[in-house]
Amino acid sequence: MIDEQDEFDEFSEAGEAEMDENKGLYEHVNITVDPKQEPLRIDKFLQNFRQNSSRNKISQTCRAGNVVVNGQIVKQNYRVKPGDQISLLLAHPPRLNVIVPQDIPVNIVYEDDDLVVVDKEPGMVVHPGFGNWDKTLVNALAFHFEKNGSKSDLDRVGLVHRIDKDTSGLLVIAKNEYALSFLAKQFFERKTRRLYWAFVWGNMKEDEGTITGHIGRHPKNRMQMHTYTDGSQGKHAVTHYKVLERFKYMTWVECKLETGRTHQIRAHFKHIGHTLFNDERYEGHTPLRGVNLPKYKQFIKNVFDILPRHALHAHTLGFIHPTTKQDLYFESSMPHDMADAVKKWRNYLEN
Repeated sequence: MIDEQDEFDEFSEAGEAEMDENKGLYEHVNITVDPKQEPLRIDKFLQNFRQNSSRNKISQTCRAGNVVVNGQIVKQNYRVKPGDQISLLLAHPPRLNVIVPQDIPVNIVYEDDDLVVVDKEPGMVVHPGFGNWDKTLVNALAFHFEKNGSKSDLDRVGLVHRIDKDTSGLLVIAKNEYALSFLAKQFFERKTRRLYWAFVWGNMKEDEGTITGHIGRHPKNRMQMHTYTDGSQGKHAVTHYKVLERFKYMTWVECKLETGRTHQIRAHFKHIGHTLFNDERYEGHTPLRGVNLPKYKQFIKNVFDILPRHALHAHTLGFIHPTTKQDLYFESSMPHDMADAVKKWRNYLEN
């Protein structure tokens, strides 16, 4: 008996490779061993069961602690028995065609034999997809690895998580099967430490709070995700936020996600009436109505010119290293476009 399920929703669209940050990257499989099964090493059992998974992938998945039998993590030499309950977490990086290395600047903040941490610029798609077959982060990394003699093969391994094209900030990319499996488990179990910075429209009433509501496809606009508070559709999603600074008609907030749904921050804040600043897809690209300030509309237009994308930044990233088991933690400073918008807003309110 087997129960296979994708952990995340699919979200694809023309002209942009935006989707759930982890869509299709993990597969959670539950197996009940047949009563007539003879004792067999679990790596061989899983390889027979998952014929599309290589021996090395199964081996590294076991090594990473992603195989659980009857509630206990087991090694690859464990012998399965009739009735065993097996839980398997497989990492599935996007299956891509031949990756063309391209000499594109990329800000690498950390790299070793197992992984690389990148501070992504806004406007860069993470990996090739419909409408964006090249000039992506993956193309840039392929060039970097080739130039520096890295053994990483981005056709088979790599992405552990994703962020939207116009979201800036930190990403970790695995460079081998073991690192991919080890990191995938941390993201799957929500054990990484990540904080986002966002600018949202309006002056939020509370200094901190939690937004809860299922997120699923919008009933009328398939390019948007929608918050269903009654749980009738979508998947459970929780966003915690804290106000960092108020600009009277815009608020700078810090967000911590309990879940990783498609456009979670963008959909949740729109739901509570505080759409992300200049988020065109979620109607955040027009000045807030009812504001009585001098030359307000012209001021907002000037800020839009400075910050021509939705104001969202992956500020922190923390995880356990696959090999050293050390706790790694990274912070990305506010990108120039968001920082310039803050300066302009402060000056506007002071004058």
